[in-house]
Order: sequence, then C-alpha cells, then structure tokens
Amino acid sequence: MTGDSMTAELAALLSRGYGAQNLAARVALCSDQVARVLASFREIQLLEWQSPAGRAYRNTVALQEVALGRVRMQLEDALTVVTRYSHEATAVAPSQTGQFPWPR
Repeated sequence: MTGDSMTAELAALLSRGYGAQNLAARVALCSDQVARVLASFREIQLLEWQSPAGRAYRNTVALQEVALGRVRMQLEDALTVVTRYSHEATAVAPSQTGQFPWPR
C-alpha cells in the first residue's frame, strides 16, 4: 500500500468517525427532546380528569407515553452503538501489513 493510498484511507476513516460523532450528537439531542415530551405526558396524567372524555384522553396519553418510552430506549441503544463506532473509527490504525482492519 502506498503512502498516498494509506493517507487517503486514513482520511476516509477519520471522516467516518467525525460523521458518526455528529450523528451521535443528533441522536442525543433527539433523546433529550423525547425525555422532555415524556415528562409532559407524565404531567398530563397527574391532572384530575372528571369527565369520561378527560379520562379517555389521559388513557390515550398513557399509551403514547409507553410507546414513546420504547422509542427513547431504542434511541439510547442507537446512541451507544454510534458512539462506539465513532470511537473505533477514529482509533483505527494501519496494521503491520499497512492495511486498515476495518471498515471497508
């Protein structure tokens, strides 16, 4: 592998790592926004609803909270994976043969 091709491959890997870091930041922001919406849902459920329509609304909000809670867990899992990838992509060094071990 020539020096120019190694430099180009390293630049590509670092670029992927930087892109993954940006993605991780955006996923973290989404997760924070979901957390704020979940907090709002919890506040709604604490209100005293006297009418049948009010109770039905609270029940619907509770169902949406459960679904959004699952989404938040998936976002947290995605954040873990993307963060790990960004660290690994920027930490990759050429092997002794001059080849980068991954990703291709």
